[in-house]
Amino acid sequence: MQKVYADATDALAGLLADGMVVMAGGFGLCGIPETLVAAIKLSGVRDLTVISNNAGVDGIGLGTLLETRQVKKMISSYVGENKLFAQQYLAGELEIEFAPQGTLAERIRAGGSGIPAFFTKTGVGTLIAEGKEVRTFDGELYVMERGLVADLAVVHAWKGDAEGNLVYRKTARNFNPMMATAGKVTVAEVEHLVETGGIEPDQIHTPGIFVSRLIHVANPVKHIEQRTVRARSTVEAV
Repeated sequence: MQKVYADATDALAGLLADGMVVMAGGFGLCGIPETLVAAIKLSGVRDLTVISNNAGVDGIGLGTLLETRQVKKMISSYVGENKLFAQQYLAGELEIEFAPQGTLAERIRAGGSGIPAFFTKTGVGTLIAEGKEVRTFDGELYVMERGLVADLAVVHAWKGDAEGNLVYRKTARNFNPMMATAGKVTVAEVEHLVETGGIEPDQIHTPGIFVSRLIHVANPVKHIEQRTVRARSTVEAV
């Protein structure tokens, strides 16, 4: 089966629908599938539930879908860098389901592994546990969390081959690998596309069996969410 598509619009053709659940990889602005997100925006699909660690920032990544009001609900662990997100939430225009970061990661991993639910101590006795089942194990309280799956997962990888085998680099290797397993359909964008067999088997993070389609995005813009540098010294070296 041919998995490599010419561009993001072709790769998402026939996969998008109003009201669907989309997982989008990345951490902050690192490892986000920006090209695929842009194609989702151009499609005009609406009322999306988006599962992502955060919602990008204003004007970048998932933040662009908030601008066009294509997102109905976010399932996230952190959204503090997006002013528009806060405005829409406070105005009652956007629904939020917060999850502790480790819990969110495990919910996605569980969904990709076919595990419908699990118990964790994180969140017991807080707002996170409200409305959820709480059980006692070995004298300790645990709250039940549901696994997450999506109609579509879009991920960003450093390298991929024509069979969809993927390799992630550094911080991008957090939510991307688990989301690739938890989408009913997974579409990847890769910075370096190599021939089948061009990746050592032991280096593969996501086997191609999980990836339905992919595109080659060479030299993508890599945004810096917060540039923090030390002020240049005014004292000349002696």
